[in-house]
Amino acid sequence: MMNMGGPEKLDDVHDFLLRLFSDTDLMKLPVQNRLGPFIAKRRTPKIQEQYSRIGGGSPIKAWTTMQGEGMVKLLDEMCPETAPHKFYIGFRYVHPLTEEAIEEMEKDGVERAVAFTQYPQYSCSTTGSSLNAIYRYYSSRGDRPKMRWSVIDRWPTHPLLVECFSQHVLNELQKFPSEKRDDVVILFSAHSLPLSVVNRGDPYPQEVGATVQRVMERLGHCNPYRLVWQSRVGPMPWLGPQTDDVIKGLCERGKKNLLLVPIAFTSDHIETLHELDIEYSQSYVLSQCGVENIRRAESLNGNPIFFQALADLVQTHLRSDESCSRQLTLRCPLCTNPTCGETKAFFANQK
Repeated sequence: MMNMGGPEKLDDVHDFLLRLFSDTDLMKLPVQNRLGPFIAKRRTPKIQEQYSRIGGGSPIKAWTTMQGEGMVKLLDEMCPETAPHKFYIGFRYVHPLTEEAIEEMEKDGVERAVAFTQYPQYSCSTTGSSLNAIYRYYSSRGDRPKMRWSVIDRWPTHPLLVECFSQHVLNELQKFPSEKRDDVVILFSAHSLPLSVVNRGDPYPQEVGATVQRVMERLGHCNPYRLVWQSRVGPMPWLGPQTDDVIKGLCERGKKNLLLVPIAFTSDHIETLHELDIEYSQSYVLSQCGVENIRRAESLNGNPIFFQALADLVQTHLRSDESCSRQLTLRCPLCTNPTCGETKAFFANQK
């Protein structure tokens, strides 16, 4: 179960940021081996303060563990021919790291492995980085895998994922005053990307849009909505419009009842608990611009239907006997990272 991960305690924040700003798959910085550590050290106190405000650490490992347990329990019932099933967590920037998960799998004698992205929508910066880490693990050792790998690399329109998001939107809409409910604007918020990544042909914006479209179809287009983007870092141009700017702009235009929906996250972490809940929903700027009601739809977290979604994805994938999707084999048209091509070939050739 591949994801970015998040620091479980404040002492883990620096190492998390150091790995993040050193990841050339995620971002390209000038003299990155020096600038990355400098940025990580400088940002650590601010990020520690943010984590202290959400309880002292990220809950993403706890939620991923719960989701994994729910998934494999269902899989053992649904797919007795491939049981027993076991999940491993592979994070990019905190323990258990992707490489540590592979080592544990090899020690356990795993014969059949699925690299299962926990990002429903594919980006080279997220899923791509995790897959590159698996490829590099083997290539750096000059070793062939002891297990057969395959990949679930994207699932933005899976019916049960759409159902989960739709349920959570409907549940939260019911908490608005009845006379305001029809006027609520739904803001689907996803982590933004640098435009340099988008313009290389990264499929992420299109796939996030596909999720939003399916959710609104399921909801019967009950309310007006927009797809917006959060978590911009640094001075470079990023995909917009930014979530906080949209909130202010809508308020200025008389739309003061807003529902935030984290559409690219499957569990709570810093971007939901701090950025959406505190920075955007509780900030003094919003109170000054006259928001009447602003709420956030609950993340998927422990929703049993989401466990079913995960299990169904794995069951369908195993029965297909495919190594990866056709989309994974296509590099971004303007890709600048040679490792991406090598990684795609590595997984496509797993038999």
